Amino acid sequence: MNGKLFFEKLKEQLNKIWQWLRPYLAAFSKSLKRAWKNYHVKKIIILLVLISSLFGSGYLLYLAKTANVSTLKAGLEQTTTVYDINNEEAGTLYSHKGTFVSLEEISPSIQASVISTEDKRFYDHKGFDVIGIARAAVGFIVNRGNISGGGSTISQQLAKNAYLTLDQTLIRKLKELFLAIEIEKEYTKSEILEMYLNNSYFGNGVWGVEDASHKYFGKPATDVSLSEAATIAGMLKAPTNYNPKDNMEQAIARRNVVLDLLVKNEGVTEEVGASAKKETLTLIDNYQQTNGYQYPYYFDAVIEEAINKYGLGEEEILNKGYKIYTSLNQDYQQRMDQAYANDWLFTDAADGTLLQSGSVAMNPQTGGVFAVVGGRGEHTFRGFNRATQIKRQPGSIMKPLAVYTPALEAGYTINSMLQDEKKSYGSDDYTPENYTRTYAGEVPMYQAVAQSLNAPAVWLLDKIGLEKGIKKVEKFGIPVEEDDKYLGLALGGTTGGVSPLQMASAYTTFANGGIRSDGFFITKIVDATGAIIVDHTEPKAKKVTSPEVAEQMTSMLMGVFTSGTASNNAPNGYTIAGKTGSTEVSFNESGGTTDQWTVGYTPDVVVATWMGFDQTDENHYMGTGSSTGVGPLFKLQMENVLPKTPQTPFGTQSAETIVQSKSEEQPQWKEDLKENVDYWSEQFKKGAENLKDKAGKLLDRLKDQ
Repeated sequence: MNGKLFFEKLKEQLNKIWQWLRPYLAAFSKSLKRAWKNYHVKKIIILLVLISSLFGSGYLLYLAKTANVSTLKAGLEQTTTVYDINNEEAGTLYSHKGTFVSLEEISPSIQASVISTEDKRFYDHKGFDVIGIARAAVGFIVNRGNISGGGSTISQQLAKNAYLTLDQTLIRKLKELFLAIEIEKEYTKSEILEMYLNNSYFGNGVWGVEDASHKYFGKPATDVSLSEAATIAGMLKAPTNYNPKDNMEQAIARRNVVLDLLVKNEGVTEEVGASAKKETLTLIDNYQQTNGYQYPYYFDAVIEEAINKYGLGEEEILNKGYKIYTSLNQDYQQRMDQAYANDWLFTDAADGTLLQSGSVAMNPQTGGVFAVVGGRGEHTFRGFNRATQIKRQPGSIMKPLAVYTPALEAGYTINSMLQDEKKSYGSDDYTPENYTRTYAGEVPMYQAVAQSLNAPAVWLLDKIGLEKGIKKVEKFGIPVEEDDKYLGLALGGTTGGVSPLQMASAYTTFANGGIRSDGFFITKIVDATGAIIVDHTEPKAKKVTSPEVAEQMTSMLMGVFTSGTASNNAPNGYTIAGKTGSTEVSFNESGGTTDQWTVGYTPDVVVATWMGFDQTDENHYMGTGSSTGVGPLFKLQMENVLPKTPQTPFGTQSAETIVQSKSEEQPQWKEDLKENVDYWSEQFKKGAENLKDKAGKLLDRLKDQ
């Protein structure tokens, strides 16, 4: 065999071996690639999990850090307090606030029972219990991803009560864990236990061990027995189920479980525990709940403003121990409440439905709300406030805003003659009518204002231009929607409606020299550490018109109460200016009103009052006008409030007095000139008549010839 043949044979054999190995090598290669790929995928998954955990932990750490746990104790010790315009305490706001007592004033038996039941390693951990977490993790797996409770330390429960919701989710548990760690860094164990015992719920509206001791056993927390202490500790698991007032048997069974745990954890001896189990629970309730929510509608409005204007949460407002300074005048508020206590002022529906009302008293210089009444009947916490939240048709109280102010700015005067005739306008033949359905032909502006005549108001708005009226209404703080842009705006035709708060703000313009202030309640909020978190002590104001126009408007609006639509409702002994308004029902030809308004003011206070039913229909409407409906209520409010004001006088007289004075004070030369003009006019008339007679006689002679 030569060399060439040998290599060919070798090549042939190697080729056979390769063909045999090739499938195995391919399979091995494929397996190797799959393994390598799976290895990378797992690495990527692990990496993603680690990154997610990192970001999640960072986020939770951020939440814990920004929770400002340093203010927690101060917030729990203090109740959110409302102060009036004179910085005097007016009342308190609270949700779950009990009587806060020091740890020394809490029985050691309560402390031991709670620790033994809720967190037996409380003094050993740093905010979280690894064993408890492991037990909770097993529960999480067994319950297929649902949190079943347990595993939370006292520090975590404090974090939950103070900062978090009660939902059982993994995210909430993790937040609770990080917050607990921050709390442990900030406070001692004694402080944490003290806060927890004072901020836990014990059923029947009672928070904290001090109030719970009084509620169930008629004694302070320092004097309860071991049996009573174990009962109190037992309620923490489920206050509704385990409080002895509602479920005595379950409460005793739970007490015994607590005592067994106390013995097991060597808190007491078996003999002491057994003896405590034999004790009968004697219930005594001497708990006295203090009600600091003295002015419900005002305090409701304060909470609403803090939430909607300043971004605070309800729980935060009620429980963080804030000091909230307001524009409240307690004298005004009490006297407005007294007026509303007179049911004879309201004609309720035959079916018992209450005739409702809302009223605002406002500082014309700042816009601060002195007092507010949001309705009649039983008050509901943060319920509907008719002084701040209703949107009702304003009727004729819109006339000074939409018509007469821009007319004065356009050059009209208080004595300008206005057309008072029934007339149609536009392609849709809009035809306003006076309430009396009578017309004088023409009338001076001040009388049109005082008598609230509709025809002259619409005629005047048409003359000065609708656009001027729209812009001026918006400057008064009243939004004008597209459907409102027609001459009916003069009579209060608005689709959106207004509230007493808005109208009081609008009328501050006339009481404050043409400057309008937005209505507000809160001037300042200070947190439990003394930091100012809201500062509205220098509210901004907006110029609506000139001081001269504001004074002229006031002079005309004074006539409303001297000789106009509110003459029967003028407060005795006081001079005020303002306007009445009403809207008629659409379903009754014999008359009736849906909304009634009176707005009145002095340089010291603006009061805007609305009256009506929440829902108007054939069985729920007012059969009288504003002079006999809202008018007497408004009058009584003003007679109650005005004696407590500085009683600053107006800088002008009524328009009627001004016009008469100008007429009486006319200079003598003008009188002489008028007499001479009258004399010579008469002489000219007589001469013309004589000339006519002579010309007639001459014409007759010529005809005869």
